[in-house]
Amino acid sequence: ALGAETALVSGGFAFFAARVAAAAGFARWQANRLLVADGRLTGGLARPILGRAAKRAALETLSEGILGAVVAVGDGANDLDMIAAAGLGVAYRAKPTLAEAADARLDHSDLTAILALQGIPEAEWRA
Repeated sequence: ALGAETALVSGGFAFFAARVAAAAGFARWQANRLLVADGRLTGGLARPILGRAAKRAALETLSEGILGAVVAVGDGANDLDMIAAAGLGVAYRAKPTLAEAADARLDHSDLTAILALQGIPEAEWRA
C-alpha cells in the first residue's frame, strides 16, 4: 500500500530472519550471520554485527537516505539510533528506554496498528 517497501533489520540471526522475512513478505532483510568453518558453526559472527549503530546504518542504506519517509519499529535499546533516525520511530512493546525515546508507542495492540497510523484502510491490509 502507498508504494511502501518493507525491510527487516534484526539483531538476531540471519538463519531465522530470512525465514521470518519470507513468511511476512518483507522485500529485504539484514541480520547477523553466523560464521561457519568446515560445515560447523564457529560460535562467531560475521562483521558488521548488527548492534545499535549498525542497525541505524542499515536503515540509512535500505532507505537510500530518505529517512524522513521511514517508519522504524523496535523493542530494545539496540533500536534507539534506528528509531531516532526514522521519520516515525515506533516502540513496539518496548523496553522503557526505547518507549520514552520513540515518536509513538504500541503497548497493547499488534503491528497492524502501524498500518492505521499511516492511514492505510483495513480493507487494504493483507494477511
